[in-house]
Amino acid sequence: MHMKTLTALAATAALALGATACGGSDDETTSSTAAPKTETVKPVAEIPSLSGKDTAVTLDSGFVKALGQLKLTPAPVGTAEISKSGVASFPITGGNVTYYTPGTESPYVQGEIDHDGSGLSLTGGGKKVELTDFAVDPGKSVLTGKVTVDGQVAAEGAPLFFLDGRTLKPLEAEGSTAILEGTTVKLKAEAADLLNKTFGTDALQGGLVIGVAKITVNVA
Repeated sequence: MHMKTLTALAATAALALGATACGGSDDETTSSTAAPKTETVKPVAEIPSLSGKDTAVTLDSGFVKALGQLKLTPAPVGTAEISKSGVASFPITGGNVTYYTPGTESPYVQGEIDHDGSGLSLTGGGKKVELTDFAVDPGKSVLTGKVTVDGQVAAEGAPLFFLDGRTLKPLEAEGSTAILEGTTVKLKAEAADLLNKTFGTDALQGGLVIGVAKITVNVA
């Protein structure tokens, strides 16, 4: 595999899971400082259009237990799937990524990775919340999405999950795919507040571990 291609793939995977831009705790943003600009900075690698495969999250047992205590039932939405072993998968539908030499731009991974037409629902107490159309912002290490309550859109582009890359494993290449695994997905405080209000509880807190993510990206 050509080195520039590998660099671009690493950037793509990093974008998808907040690997390069994520901080050490929820609500942190990247602390890298861009060098003074005297001329246009050229990216190391640029992928103008992303395509499959998917982002998969192995749901944390603590999260599953919390849902059980609250009598909330999770289910896939649209093209998403949840396996019997508790892995939620969301197909990658598009996006883009640009990777700069660290220190020349801030954030040095820019773009977005989209998962349109899929998501996760939570049902309980006569209410149903759907979290869909996930998009990752690498500069904030946050995953946003659309929130629908009982069929009515409550928020577009709401911050849902923080992506903590401190647990990230090295990039792996397998045939025509690149794999990045290990980023910890945590519930954002804004999402916790909305879910608590909807389901009449105060049990959900920002920082709750949702699971560990694995992204598989096509390279050919």
